[in-house]
Formats: sequence, structure tokens, C-alpha cells
Amino acid sequence: MTNRTFAAMLAAYLIPGAGHFYLGFRGRAVAFFTIVAVLFTIGIAIDGGLYSPLQGGGLLHILAALGSMGSGALFFIAAGIGPHGDLTSITYEYGTAFIISAGLMNLLLVLDTFDLAEGRKV
Repeated sequence: MTNRTFAAMLAAYLIPGAGHFYLGFRGRAVAFFTIVAVLFTIGIAIDGGLYSPLQGGGLLHILAALGSMGSGALFFIAAGIGPHGDLTSITYEYGTAFIISAGLMNLLLVLDTFDLAEGRKV
């Protein structure tokens, strides 16, 4: 793995779409950033909860935390702002699913960035 590939993957993790932007795929970058940011924002807006690996719990909790953290900087900014999620809200589960989906989507985009940087796909 080259330094270019590593830089693209790190950028893609931290800011959704940034890895594609770095590699010259500007249109894809804007689309991917918009998709992940909107999913994450909707999740927060409808009282979704952020899973954190520091909260403890079983295997499923750890996997949900990894999914949530997949959003990169969006997760860390939201976690820094304060607690999220209202268990009494009727939209809590939907919001949490949106947040985890945004994180998993971004992790897939990191893998896509790897393939593009290594020349495995165009």
C-alpha cells in the first residue's frame, strides 16, 4: 500500500467523500459526502443514539459502536457536543439505525477509495 493510498483512505474515513476528492473523483465525493452527512444528520435529528465503545456491553454493542464510529469526524463532533438519543422517543430506534447506516456506508466508501487508489477499479 502506497502513501497515496493510505492518505486517501484516512481522508475518506475522517470526512466522507474526502478520499474520492483527493483521488480526483469530485462528483462522487460530493454525492458520497451528502449521502453520509444527511443520513447521520437525520439520525441525530430524530433522537437517534450514538453507541460508544466506552459504554461497555456485549458483542452487539461493540459492533454497533464500530458502525457508529464509521462516520469519522461526524461521530466525534456529535459525541463531543453532548449526549444524544432519547430512549422514550418513538423515533429513537429509527434514528439510531440511520446513524449506524451512515457509519457503515462510510466504511464501505473507505474500501472503495482503497480500490480506486490501488487501480483495481475506475
